[in-house]
Amino acid sequence: MSNSDIKDNELAEGGRRRIEWAEREMPVLKQIRERFAKEKPLKGIRLSACLHVTSETASLARTLVAGGADLVLTASNPLSTQDDVAAALVNIFEVPTFAIKGENNVTYYKHISAALDHKPHMTMDDGADLVSTIHKDRRELIPGIIGGTEETTTGVIRLRAMAADGMLQFPVIAVNDAMTKHFFDNRYGTGQSTLDGIIRATNVLLAGKNFVVAGYGWCGRGLASRARGMGALVIVTEVDPLKALEAVMDGFQVMPMMAAAKIGDIFCTVTGDINVVDHNHFEVMKDGAIVANSGHFNVEINIPGLKGLSKGDPKLVRPFVEQYEMKDGRKINVLAEGRLINLASAEGHPSSVMDMSFANQALAAEFMVKNAKTLEKRVYSVPAEVDAEIARIKLSAMGVKIDTLTPQQVKYLNSWEEGT
Repeated sequence: MSNSDIKDNELAEGGRRRIEWAEREMPVLKQIRERFAKEKPLKGIRLSACLHVTSETASLARTLVAGGADLVLTASNPLSTQDDVAAALVNIFEVPTFAIKGENNVTYYKHISAALDHKPHMTMDDGADLVSTIHKDRRELIPGIIGGTEETTTGVIRLRAMAADGMLQFPVIAVNDAMTKHFFDNRYGTGQSTLDGIIRATNVLLAGKNFVVAGYGWCGRGLASRARGMGALVIVTEVDPLKALEAVMDGFQVMPMMAAAKIGDIFCTVTGDINVVDHNHFEVMKDGAIVANSGHFNVEINIPGLKGLSKGDPKLVRPFVEQYEMKDGRKINVLAEGRLINLASAEGHPSSVMDMSFANQALAAEFMVKNAKTLEKRVYSVPAEVDAEIARIKLSAMGVKIDTLTPQQVKYLNSWEEGT
């Protein structure tokens, strides 16, 4: 397709096979797609999506198109694109796609602009780059936009800040708020895929290593649990006293990053904040320390600060491993340029958890179309009934049955007169 920018059209067949493999583990989205194909709830809606271009995202794209959406897709991270999937989307599934793995910042924002040239009625973000670009540089599009959806914690934080400042000009549904998203995707998906990315990039043995997890939100919980399962000695750093207390009660060491920096072998940030690993931490790290990030943006590790402490340019010692030599001779290894390690050197979350996350995206888009006229310019959570329906479909697909309340139990739970 001429209105796309991808690496290589010849990769399409391999991408199709990868997409089909992923869809074996995505029964919820498949069921939604079948309904969308019949009902066309997104008919006539121009939708611009800024998401990680992976095999799982391709399944979402196919679902949105089946629902009638006129879709354009662009990457939400320069290193997360699977080029064969992008080729399949363009050449087999006819979804205009702007994504090339390893693209520089100029190309990245050129692709964002191309997606917005679609003049969307709806946005679908993973990190809020579309929404923020619209509000800063493409405000002429605002009158035509009915709303958007947001996939990830970092994006929701940005959007809520915009809404608090009175800057958000259309409603957005925080898909990340759904229990079937953050409770599973962030915990199980991030936990497994982050370790996968670190191991693929370094081939390091985790057992016996001091593994520092910065942040104990749902992503940090999942990562800490899985690192411990691999035999690592896990240390958690936190700024929230309740989360820090939870980490202690879960059996992890908790300490400030400055203390952890002196003893850590492997560091991974999952906070959504800036300079979590800072120049003063690099000054005390061990020789050979490995530093990675699994938060959305590449700002959690202060790489400019590290460059200022090192001698010359970093050396690429392995794919996705840049080695900085400090002025005292110590070497510090940064993975994937500080970008999402689970999508840069690995394949991101397993399909089975993205099935629920992207089911939320599809149903949130349908909800937005149906209710846009009554929604205010703020951030909304996914309706509880949507969350419950996704969980019900997932359980059914897994062959798991659960109990239902009897009329007597319903009455008891809803009555103040019942008791001992």
